[in-house]
Amino acid sequence: MAIATHTKRKARINADIVQQCLKVCEGMLSDLEKAKRPTLRATKCSLDNCNYDHKLGFLTPGDKMVSTELNVSSVKKMSRAVFMLEILLRNLETGSVNTKRELYYISKGEIKSNPILRALDFGDQNESDEVIDFICEMLETYREEMNCYANDKGGQTFSQQLVVTERLPDGEEVVIDLSQLGTSPFQPKNRPQNLSLKAKKKIDFCLIVESEGTANTLVANGFTKRNNSIVIGAGGVPSNAVRGWAKRIQDQLDIPLFFFGDLDAYTLQNIFRTLKAGSASSLIRNSDFSAPDVKFLGVLPEDIKKYDLHDYSVNEKDPQEARALKKAKDALANDPFFRDKKNRGLSEILEWLQKNKRRCEQQAYYAVAPRDPIMAEKIIIEKIKSGRFV
Repeated sequence: MAIATHTKRKARINADIVQQCLKVCEGMLSDLEKAKRPTLRATKCSLDNCNYDHKLGFLTPGDKMVSTELNVSSVKKMSRAVFMLEILLRNLETGSVNTKRELYYISKGEIKSNPILRALDFGDQNESDEVIDFICEMLETYREEMNCYANDKGGQTFSQQLVVTERLPDGEEVVIDLSQLGTSPFQPKNRPQNLSLKAKKKIDFCLIVESEGTANTLVANGFTKRNNSIVIGAGGVPSNAVRGWAKRIQDQLDIPLFFFGDLDAYTLQNIFRTLKAGSASSLIRNSDFSAPDVKFLGVLPEDIKKYDLHDYSVNEKDPQEARALKKAKDALANDPFFRDKKNRGLSEILEWLQKNKRRCEQQAYYAVAPRDPIMAEKIIIEKIKSGRFV
């Protein structure tokens, strides 16, 4: 029954996308026949078109659109969009799946075999990626629904209580008990909608760790054995797969989610905000690729004094760190997420970082009691139990 339901839903999504594409192409053809200039319109995915409602918990698109009207300067962009759209539709028809990189080479192969298409050739993959993104923003659909999957994976995940049922592309199902994987992590691919979760016994919380290395250390030292929990190593800026995986855990298990990472402007803006509310560049997909319930566990500014943590000055001569501080100022003034009153606690941390120009890494917890291998765990658990998070 589950396989049949999944197959029907996939077929329905494909049919809807095909109809949308036909409507777009027929509209362009009709305009040309009437000697009118065809225009393609797509959602503008940028910060100046972001809305944030804390009741939803993620960034959503405003009313601004990007319009491309046929003229001398836009003819290549529009022709490339139709060219790539044909390739994507062929994948939907045949059930084939490709990464963006593979689609770039497929387009190269098509052009090589048909010299008439030479004017549409992509100079590099960035050009073809932009066309794929434009198509998805025009249709307001995920690239995964166009059978285009990124080569990113969900965070390394450990738990003694979590069981995952994965629905494969052919509709079959496999069951993964994370407690049976030994020291190997479970790392879901970028298809969170294909995963169903259940707990063998009550899971108290999910800890999302910025550093995969620190997540592995916590688990190796027995974190998931002493705590009924899920530990995820996010690996820096969360990929779509990490974000979708965190969203799946939030929705299906209804447990608290906590983020443990560095205290710096880059982490708060680029990593935590993206995990919690999504990003401006992916406005059409934030509803399924963000985890609004996740809390910032630390490192918090007050942790530095409480635990006598080693912190240090931001190197403003470093271009990346200087840019992060500048972005912090811009975010406080213009980012609807940090401007929302419900996120005042997070904006206060960003203000502290901008004013004090200090930073503290998550690994600083290991200096608190260097001969106690689980001191970092003790601090994390104490912070969760006492409610010291934002």
